[in-house]
Amino acid sequence: MRHIFEKGSDLHAPTLVLFHGTGGTEQDLLPLATLVSPKSSILSLRGNVLENGMPRFFKRISEGVFDEEDLVFRTKEVNEFLNQSAKEYGFDRDNLVAIGYSNGANIIASLLFHYQNVFRGAILHHPMIPLRGIQLPDLSDVPIFIGAGKNDPICSPRETEELQSLLRDSGAVVRVHWENNGHQLIYNEAKAAAIWFREKFQNQSDHEKRADSITSDDTFI
Repeated sequence: MRHIFEKGSDLHAPTLVLFHGTGGTEQDLLPLATLVSPKSSILSLRGNVLENGMPRFFKRISEGVFDEEDLVFRTKEVNEFLNQSAKEYGFDRDNLVAIGYSNGANIIASLLFHYQNVFRGAILHHPMIPLRGIQLPDLSDVPIFIGAGKNDPICSPRETEELQSLLRDSGAVVRVHWENNGHQLIYNEAKAAAIWFREKFQNQSDHEKRADSITSDDTFI
């Protein structure tokens, strides 16, 4: 898979694995990763599927309707790539935190639905439920942040709440952050994710300082 790997200054911090939204690239979420954990190593992926020339992580049949066969195949593909990359770059495979937006958040959710211990934690911006009717692995104590919009036309609040319930029923510790917005990823949501990350994984003040250095006019996606 096309990707970027940047070695961080704190090798004990979780490596951040980034997954862009439809039409994005491996460059898109780098500013978000810097906000969340500026000392972490970063592995940022580009999806292997093209939809009208726009990169994605798996195929869809229509808006909100996933090609489930391709989703399962691509989920396995990404999991194998993470295993391979850990060996190639020497990061701790058991110390990964995933960050994804929209289609990228959906492939992270699918990885969590299919593989135990795939991530130490996850930040999901505007995810949908990847698959229904499957048994999730044990996600005991896995912290998950969900950023959601009360007026999101793609991912309804009801779907967000259902995803939250599915993850919690499998043992995950889930926090949902709501904004009165649509599907875009805005500053307040990104900052909330950064503060959550600091609470769950670090006890450093530099995250707050970094978050405060970005003005509220910034829109990440």
